[in-house]
Amino acid sequence: MDLKKTIADGAATMRKAVDWTSHELATLHTGKASPSMVEGINVHVEAYGMTQRLKDMAAITTPDARTIVVTPFDKAVTDDIRKAIQAANIGINPVPQGGFIRCPVPELTGERRRDLAKVAHRMAEDGRVRVRNARRDCLEAVKKAHKDKLVTDDDLKRAEKEVQGHTDGAAKQIDALLKAKETELGTV
Repeated sequence: MDLKKTIADGAATMRKAVDWTSHELATLHTGKASPSMVEGINVHVEAYGMTQRLKDMAAITTPDARTIVVTPFDKAVTDDIRKAIQAANIGINPVPQGGFIRCPVPELTGERRRDLAKVAHRMAEDGRVRVRNARRDCLEAVKKAHKDKLVTDDDLKRAEKEVQGHTDGAAKQIDALLKAKETELGTV
């Protein structure tokens, strides 16, 4: 068993969990327009009989801090996109204007900011769970190798310590991402 590779794989999985958390937190609407707020929305297109992500069907831009503009590549799906944005329930009311859809981003109320902070905490906790799952999987592989006499006691202890170090680092990164998002949500 290659102990270094097992630990490196576990660390890579933890980095992916941090990246996932970062992406999820970026989708939270903080009063400032961002393409990430809508690009992950799934759009069911009647004309094609299938579902696609919005970013695969349209150009998404932010001409100013309060507006998202969605320009479909195929004008025939404009209404499907508008319906999908409304159905996503992200607090944006899309307005079709000719060949594009204007999505004004409303100011956040204090109550909405608190709700979004709770959502951010949930997303961060999901990220932490992913990190802990990666730690568990890595340690199980190392302990199994120890049980099968492929790894010495000293190597087992060193591996456990190294995996815990990666886990702590990933958890700190997630905490920093959450703190930054909370600060962003608190800024009026």
